[in-house]
Amino acid sequence: MELKEKLVSSFMAFENTIDVDSPIHDIRTDAFKSFEADGFPNKRQEAWKYTSLNSILKEDYSVFPKHEEALEYKDVKKYFIHDIDSYKIIFINGKYSSHLSATTHEGIDVCLMSSALSKPKYKLIIDNYFNKIATKDSLSLLNTAFSAEGAYIHIPKNKVVEKPIQIIHFSTRTEAALMLQPRNLVVVDENSHVQIIERHQSLTENPVLTNSVTEIFANKRAIVDYYKIQNDKQSASLIDNTFVNQKDQSLAKVHTFSFGGKLTRNNLNFYQNGERIDSTMKGITIIGARQHVDHNTLVHHIEPNCESHQDYKGIYDANSTGVFNGKVVVEKLAQKTNAFQANNNILISDKATINTKPQLEIFADDVRCTHGCTIGQLDESAMFYLRSRGIPVKEARGLLMFAFSNNVLDSVKIPEIKQRITKLIAQKLGVNIGFDL
Repeated sequence: MELKEKLVSSFMAFENTIDVDSPIHDIRTDAFKSFEADGFPNKRQEAWKYTSLNSILKEDYSVFPKHEEALEYKDVKKYFIHDIDSYKIIFINGKYSSHLSATTHEGIDVCLMSSALSKPKYKLIIDNYFNKIATKDSLSLLNTAFSAEGAYIHIPKNKVVEKPIQIIHFSTRTEAALMLQPRNLVVVDENSHVQIIERHQSLTENPVLTNSVTEIFANKRAIVDYYKIQNDKQSASLIDNTFVNQKDQSLAKVHTFSFGGKLTRNNLNFYQNGERIDSTMKGITIIGARQHVDHNTLVHHIEPNCESHQDYKGIYDANSTGVFNGKVVVEKLAQKTNAFQANNNILISDKATINTKPQLEIFADDVRCTHGCTIGQLDESAMFYLRSRGIPVKEARGLLMFAFSNNVLDSVKIPEIKQRITKLIAQKLGVNIGFDL
């Protein structure tokens, strides 16, 4: 049975388990009808021109895991940022793990989407925010149709969350092949501040496909600092759809660190609905060995006096493939916009490939917008300089690539994250500094 057919039959079974009188039921049903009409994206679509899903869609995925597996903290400790105290929302094969999680009720809501979608106390937030900015592309629609579990985070007004929130999705060997569709909703009210760390981690060599959707709302003067760590096994693939809606004077940053997995597609969309907004999107990609990472970004400047900053670095080895498709749209009313976009790449193998397409669509006349991309190899003169100082070839190459990628970390605000990623970059580049991840 093809995956699409399996999803059709699975959705019919899923409908029987939910409240048909709930307004969410209608949203799910409409979303699935649209997905059924559109199907999975393919390379004939411009946005997917360089990324084919054929190799990962052929697996016979289990859509609803039949078996549960308990994990001990000692077995997965290394996947946490364990140097800091944090709130934790942990899932195993799509199901909430209470013994690995550590949430709070101290003035903020950090709980489950299943609770938020079903309990009356959350109805106002769900009605106002759920599925309001997720686009109508087929994969987001598919996630909406099956949306049942994930992280629900609501930060009320004038609240600075003292500890970061870690969201980790583990997948285990209980299924021969597994498809997961987590749904996250993050609402940060006026004058509030939150830091969030997200990770999808397979613990098995069995195929895993994750189709994730996260909606983030940064209201007036809110600050959202979001980190995505992608360092999965070669058997795991991730399609990550993240949507950020910002109001006046808000600040939102999303850092994406892509180091592992078979196929990774990051769809990251920012919508600026207000003035004096600042949006930051930064990423580091270091892959090899038939890995594929695709960053597809959008910043939509709608009102005046706003800024956006995009900076993506890529290092590609062996026969890996990278894609960057970044778009900045500046509407007619968005005067005084300052938008920066850069994508810089190094190919350290003759078989590696990068397809990059930075785009500007500007309808205002008083703006400062820059974009550009570079593709090249290591600087031979810099290599010669390091070699002349007695540094071996391998270490010299590692140092140059480390320096190339490391400046993206300048805007990371959590020191423990910066340290973890810095050491992970060094590890990926072959510089041994004694760090295990």
